[in-house]
Amino acid sequence: MRLFSHRKRSVHLGPYPLERLPRLAAADARPVDLDSGRLPPRPAEGEEPGPRSAAPAYRLYLDLFNQQRHGPVAPAAPIPDDPVDAARNLKAGLYFLDADMVGCGLIPTDAWTGERQAHRYGVVILIGFTRKLGGSQPGDDWIDGTRQVNAGLRATELAVITAHYIRTLGHDATAHTPDASDLDLDRVALQAGLVEARRGQLRVPYMGGGFELAVVSTDWELDPDAPLARRSPLAAVRSTCGLGWMLGRGGTRAGIGRLNGDHRPLHMGRYPMERIKRVDSPTTLIIEDEVPRVPVRAGGFPRAANGDMGPKFQGDVKVFAWKTPHAQSYVRQIDAMVPHQDGKVATDVDPASADPDRNADALKALAYHLGGDMAGVCRVPTYAWYSHRKDGSVVEPYHANALVILLDQGYETMEGASGDDWVSGAQSMRAYMRGAQIAGIISSHIRSLGYSARSHTNAESDVLHIPLVLHAGLGELSRIGELVLNPFVGPRFKSVVVTTDMPVTPDRHIDFGLQDFCSKCTKCARECPCAAIPFGDKVMFNGAEMWKPDVERCTKYRLGNLRGSACGRCMKTCPFNIEGVLAERALLWAAIKLPFTRRWLARLDDKVGNGSINPVKKWWWDLEWRDGQAIVPPKGTNARDLDMEGDKVAARQQIALYTADMLPPGDAIGVPVKLVRKEALARTEAAETPAEARARVDRA
Repeated sequence: MRLFSHRKRSVHLGPYPLERLPRLAAADARPVDLDSGRLPPRPAEGEEPGPRSAAPAYRLYLDLFNQQRHGPVAPAAPIPDDPVDAARNLKAGLYFLDADMVGCGLIPTDAWTGERQAHRYGVVILIGFTRKLGGSQPGDDWIDGTRQVNAGLRATELAVITAHYIRTLGHDATAHTPDASDLDLDRVALQAGLVEARRGQLRVPYMGGGFELAVVSTDWELDPDAPLARRSPLAAVRSTCGLGWMLGRGGTRAGIGRLNGDHRPLHMGRYPMERIKRVDSPTTLIIEDEVPRVPVRAGGFPRAANGDMGPKFQGDVKVFAWKTPHAQSYVRQIDAMVPHQDGKVATDVDPASADPDRNADALKALAYHLGGDMAGVCRVPTYAWYSHRKDGSVVEPYHANALVILLDQGYETMEGASGDDWVSGAQSMRAYMRGAQIAGIISSHIRSLGYSARSHTNAESDVLHIPLVLHAGLGELSRIGELVLNPFVGPRFKSVVVTTDMPVTPDRHIDFGLQDFCSKCTKCARECPCAAIPFGDKVMFNGAEMWKPDVERCTKYRLGNLRGSACGRCMKTCPFNIEGVLAERALLWAAIKLPFTRRWLARLDDKVGNGSINPVKKWWWDLEWRDGQAIVPPKGTNARDLDMEGDKVAARQQIALYTADMLPPGDAIGVPVKLVRKEALARTEAAETPAEARARVDRA
């Protein structure tokens, strides 16, 4: 739990206070260690993969990313001609992608080990090893021996994405990874001031363990960092062990591991979900035999893609979330992983995997090790399976259990955004890309143990994610509608699912008072730019109690947004979209434990300006990707502040409910089925209330 906020810390500075370290006078100054011949070794992992290790599952994904190290260069983008701005943009983008440390440096001429390119600058990406479990903990025999390859995969992913991003801006760039490099990565990192030779090893200030590196070489002129200066033992202690660093003053990561959650068993994650009340049923009514199975074709975006909303939106759906240089950089990776979501199952079942409790905890531990932010396990109800895939083929349920993983979309970037500007689509794509990678590795490992398993991503899924997030005990349904809200990250996440027949113990549902809180807070409805979130009460929709949003309005706004890419305005402005510092945790506790404070807390959220744009966190350039190049957005950029008058639309708001009998058939692929809004509005008027549904069920 953080003690100090990072709201005033620029994103390009990163989570470690690298700016406090003494450096040589110039970026081209040669570190003494480069003149001493061979560099000392890095800290070793110290473990070898065992017979049950997940290490083999990484190979496929490393190969997929390494195939994308090079690529064509787009026309020059309209960006500032300033090396300082360029370096800060790249650093911030990599911290958005969860790099531990980033440096920009000059590439020493003797660092080239392969084909030398006309690239003078290197962007160095450093990823630390995940912590060792210690003792006998769930998942240790899966994770031990994978820390280096795990860090290497993340470094590879980030280097490939960043090289692609640079090329979309009109500059040549190549990713150099632990498995495929024309550079001596250690030498470039030393020149960029990320590592130093100390006590016979190549070490990283502020980080005690091992690490992996990747470098993006480029011809783009960047403001280079200077190498680290030699420090005496006493100076080293003063610069990296001071009280400010230990406590995380200034918004950096704290040196005391307990403040970062490092004391917690890995399978429990860094958020204390075990403190949230567990219940046997969801906090909203679900009449299971009245919940229909629906086809992929019935979703808002597939309806637009099939022409149901007209030719304009049919065109918009092809580009809406990818129409920025950043989002473009994730598309190839996402597409490349789709064919590998399923695979061959090992012939023999692992005899050590019969304990469902241990399996559930081990799956969560592996999910956290790979970079998931929250994980839960549940049974898969029949209605959570789509009836038909997007190609119209029938889905027959095939697995009983699911591992559900949440990916935080990034508080820092959300702080600097309006929620519907030019970074919104990239926030989604980043989470989808990372989730596909994590779920792919986990499902592959499960199959190696002799159990069937398949990952379900935003690109290809046989299951609806929202019911599974709910049933995995990761949140409650919220006023935002068909969206589950988590007590610690609010609605600021995307999900990925692994279904399997591996025996696991499901988690119970949670109750943190959200139904009452949302009944007293209408901020998301007030701030919705298209009035798609209801101000009114919950209704029964297709057998489930919810605040039902107007999916037609929401879809059309996200697709047709001309001043941004997609939309996440409701996530941005939700009172549960919090940083997680100590003071906020105290207010969260009050919201959960003290019902009488909830209306006051909802108002307080406005009073302190939560949901406003924090200019310190605005790190990206507002660019639109159109016809193969980045341009200045013709219609400008959404830069909304809080709309304190937005609730005036409540009296005239009309929400359209497209019930199951109004949805297109699952096999109506390429055949437009027009939305009949007048009929959908009539369904809203006739909608059953939850109280009426409960009374009806009780009478039956």
